Amino acid sequence: MKIVRILKTCAAGVFLSALITTYAYADRPVASSTDQTIASGVHVEGVDLSGMSLEEASAALQNKVNEMASTAITLNMGENVITTSLADMGYSCTNLDIVNRLTGIGKSGNIVERYKLQKDLENNNVDYPLEFTVDEEKVRTFVSGCNAYNTDPVEGQLLIGSDGYPYVEGGTDGITLKEEESTQAVTSAIENWTGGEISVDLAVDVSRPDVSRDTLSLVKDVLGQATTDYSASSAARAINVQNGCALINGTLLWPGDEFSVTRAVTPFSAENGYEPAPTYEENRTVDSYGGGICQVSTTLYNAALKAEMDITARSNHTMMVGYVEPSKDAAIAEGSMDMCFVNNTDAPIYIEGYCSGGQITFVIFGHETRPENRTLQFTSKVLATMQPEGFSLYPDATQPVGYVLQTQSPHTGYQAELWKEIYVDGVLTDEYQINSSYYQAVGTIYSIGVASADPSVSQAMYAAIGSNNLEAVQQIIATGKAQAQTPQTDAAGNPVQGTAAPDGTVTIVN
Repeated sequence: MKIVRILKTCAAGVFLSALITTYAYADRPVASSTDQTIASGVHVEGVDLSGMSLEEASAALQNKVNEMASTAITLNMGENVITTSLADMGYSCTNLDIVNRLTGIGKSGNIVERYKLQKDLENNNVDYPLEFTVDEEKVRTFVSGCNAYNTDPVEGQLLIGSDGYPYVEGGTDGITLKEEESTQAVTSAIENWTGGEISVDLAVDVSRPDVSRDTLSLVKDVLGQATTDYSASSAARAINVQNGCALINGTLLWPGDEFSVTRAVTPFSAENGYEPAPTYEENRTVDSYGGGICQVSTTLYNAALKAEMDITARSNHTMMVGYVEPSKDAAIAEGSMDMCFVNNTDAPIYIEGYCSGGQITFVIFGHETRPENRTLQFTSKVLATMQPEGFSLYPDATQPVGYVLQTQSPHTGYQAELWKEIYVDGVLTDEYQINSSYYQAVGTIYSIGVASADPSVSQAMYAAIGSNNLEAVQQIIATGKAQAQTPQTDAAGNPVQGTAAPDGTVTIVN
């Protein structure tokens, strides 16, 4: 136990205080039991004891002590508020017996002394202090219990709210109680208490998260957004578009960091959520895992352009695609082509990607610092158009000789550029070239069956296909089967729609 408060300021003058103290604490007999009332003007701890009996004064002071002991103490630990009371800290009075001495004030000495003292008391009230103790072990025990509020730092994350904009979860500091310093702070606050509720900030060690709420709160503006349509895709291609979009969605990119599409969406495998679907391989379309992923890359490329990110890697397709204008595409291929950009802003950016109604959308959120009266436009400029010519033949070992399938329609070739136009208050103030692209012109492509029980027929068919000789293919089909019919051709010599015959004649399917 420790005495934490000894005196309180007296309202009377020095002479009167000394005089009353002499009567109150001198080693002399107290008043008789028949006259144990307290003189007018005597207070203890703000309680007016004038005219009270010993029992009344004791009860009044006990009520005062109980009132003081019920005073709330608020301990603040981070965002946690812990409330207790002085009583819980072992706060108690040590001199309640003061009333036994106060009953003798103004009742001893000669009549002149008593009269003078009584008049002084009437004109100058005297307030005696109570003395209190605090149990330091109780303080220490209570403070130690606040270790329950120790927390680890929580890394911040951005989520998209119902309004379509990001909000922050987490990003809060971790705190660890410093017991000894906190115990001293609470004890000191009680010792120096002069009234009213007590509030103490506990001492803590603070550990910061790598991703804080303050930093993430900057990510609130749409910097760039783009949408493309994949509703005409096959089921497998649609799955690949949706899967690639999901792998990118939720990416947080710090200032100066580079984002790579291929790094985010590879490997192109069934285990990573992809299915075989049409994709470009050189100048033709073949099925492979991840077919359609370039539409994901292209859509994000256009959002990054509008956000004015630094584009560090971009390639056009070998042939033109149908979901964007020339030079607005961004082809990727694992190990050879990528679409990359750098966050060149002063805050993190958050990439949201979603698919809905056969459309894929990317939104890049960040801290907007560009003027409101400044707008952008990206214009595709076609410099040359190349018409497709001829055809190409490819063997299909899974089909018999006589099978012919058109697997790809002609593709027009283009030479194009993409230009960025900057407007201020609707007036064009600057423009410059973003990229240039060359797309091959590719004629019709046919798949030719080469399977045969006669190895020489298969070899001859492979040779004809290797030389891209359609006439030789037709001759092999005609002579290799007893009743084979020569496939019909158009004016350019290309096979046209045919029908299957029971006797094994040529089947041509577009």
